[in-house]
Amino acid sequence: MNRSARLVAVLAVAAAMLSTAGCNKLRARDQLNQGVKAYKNAQYEQAIGHFKDAVRLDDKLKVAKLYLATAYAQQYVPDAPGPENQRNADMAIAEYKSVLEEDAKNLNSLKGIAYLYMNMKRFDDAREYYKKAIDADPNDPETYYSVGVIDWSAVYKDVADRKSKVGLKVDDPLKGRQICEEIKAADGPRIDEGMKMLQDAMDKRQDYDDAMAYMNLIYRRKADTECNDPEAAAQDIKAANDWSDKAMAARKKKAEEAAKKTSGGIVLEQSRSQQDQQNQN
Repeated sequence: MNRSARLVAVLAVAAAMLSTAGCNKLRARDQLNQGVKAYKNAQYEQAIGHFKDAVRLDDKLKVAKLYLATAYAQQYVPDAPGPENQRNADMAIAEYKSVLEEDAKNLNSLKGIAYLYMNMKRFDDAREYYKKAIDADPNDPETYYSVGVIDWSAVYKDVADRKSKVGLKVDDPLKGRQICEEIKAADGPRIDEGMKMLQDAMDKRQDYDDAMAYMNLIYRRKADTECNDPEAAAQDIKAANDWSDKAMAARKKKAEEAAKKTSGGIVLEQSRSQQDQQNQN
């Protein structure tokens, strides 16, 4: 084969490869669209099949990987027993992590992993990924709030377990310095971090009533760390009650504002109707 013939052959192979790659990308998009349609109809198993095919045809199609992870996550039921349920969570996390290998600051993946770990009660892992999300987007109040909730959840579980061993309910006042010191050593840093995170969330969203509600809850756990200082514990409970009142006031204000918007819309329609009648007369 002469030089010209070899060049023609090489170009023909290259053209065929480009054509195949182009066709695969189109087929991947088609599988993605079919998967999205199935996903929106809550047909998650069918959607997973389409998303898998989309990734197989075009492994650079990040949106297909994200949808695949989310479809697995949708099938995970927190606290439900069974290996299949756990498998759905594991597969979702694996797919999210595959996206992070290409895009380390992908917020959907970071938050998706954190949310799954949180529901699996793997609080340290959840906190790690929410903090990565904060690094990727430091302006999102919900991520700070999520870390605060995780801190409270971990503290609440630990305090409840420790108190139950000495015959107390979680909100019963402590009796004895030893258990108080144990709780303070184990949970004090998380309480401090949780308060800071919730405050950061409220600094970024002034009317964040959910964060106010959890500030109430975490102050109640802070009272458990005021060893032999009933006055400090009483101040913590007072602060908790104040935050509870603030949360209720913020929710009431939101409800009133929403009602005004709805009422305003009705008045506007009535005014238009009256104006139309006047024009007809």
